[in-house]
Amino acid sequence: MSKSLEEIGIILSGKDYKSNPPGDNVPIYGTGGIMGYTSIPLYQGASVLTGRKGTINRPIYVEGDFWNVDTIFCVKANEGIDTKWLYYSFLNTDLSKLNEATGVPSVSSKALYKLKFKWFELPEQRQIATILSTADAVIEKTQAAIAKYKAIKQGMLQDLFTRGIDTTTGKLRPSYQDAPELYKESKLGWIPKEWEVEKLGEVCSMKSGEGITSKSIYEMSDFPVYGGNGLRGFTNSFTHDGEFTLVGRQGALCGNITRVSGRFYASEHAVVVTVEKEIDVDWLSQKLNTMNLNQYSEASAQPGLSVNKILRLPILKPTFGEQKDIAKRLIAIDNKLHTEQDFLHKQQQIKAGLMGDLLSGRRKVIYKEPITANE
Repeated sequence: MSKSLEEIGIILSGKDYKSNPPGDNVPIYGTGGIMGYTSIPLYQGASVLTGRKGTINRPIYVEGDFWNVDTIFCVKANEGIDTKWLYYSFLNTDLSKLNEATGVPSVSSKALYKLKFKWFELPEQRQIATILSTADAVIEKTQAAIAKYKAIKQGMLQDLFTRGIDTTTGKLRPSYQDAPELYKESKLGWIPKEWEVEKLGEVCSMKSGEGITSKSIYEMSDFPVYGGNGLRGFTNSFTHDGEFTLVGRQGALCGNITRVSGRFYASEHAVVVTVEKEIDVDWLSQKLNTMNLNQYSEASAQPGLSVNKILRLPILKPTFGEQKDIAKRLIAIDNKLHTEQDFLHKQQQIKAGLMGDLLSGRRKVIYKEPITANE
């Protein structure tokens, strides 16, 4: 059994907020989320916000006081309907199919009212919402951990690539301001005395990969094929064997960094970086990732990386031992990031599966006692 949105909720229009008194306690929502704050609410209480114009396929769950602009509708659940369940039902629906415009996507309240959702009694609605909210809580916690590790790495990059590590103590050097005697002046500013400034072309060489046809790339074979954005598939031959860094060479992937090892095939969309003696490949890979290499692409319809420009760039060169220490610390934080990102991907897949099963009724929920409706 299904029910239409017209049977289970009411759609309220948004309004322009620009004449409102200023304030910072009431969030203003557009189709992309919070876009500012005001001092007075347009609506209150648990609601589902869904796009009227522009981004129409990204429903938002809100509580408390809020204001929604005129590009996004506010949907209020009727008495006896769980709003969080209604939100997940929206989230599980392809709202883009309701688009009524040929230009900017647009949805009318009339079309929204015709939406049909699999019907559940209130206790089941509540249980479904609880299960999916639990999944969301895990996802949000993981996203917070990822943001934390990214912030930690950003701070580490700043310190490690300006102050470096004192290999006798294993700790960061004091800053130049705290211990100027540990530094020397260079064309890149004050640097640790043990470091040198060289051109990138003096610490590595760069060469484009080789062309490969799509017919030569398989789902499974002996050797991985890498392009500008990592693994593309597998093939039966290899172009390189060892420890390398790859840099994306064309289009939107210009400057993208991939660390690879072993036997692999480098396609024409990647530049293979080979380090010289006394250069640690992991350190250089981390350093290249901070240099925003995509800015050195040649302007054209299909941007292409200018290897000659890149090889002329100045680069700070710590001692080999210090390079390895720097790389070790950055790889450790990268590993934590990758673990959290893999876990996030897994949890998002689990949630998607749960939504599909629970909201379609393919998987039944078990509840022990009735739960009262939203106030």
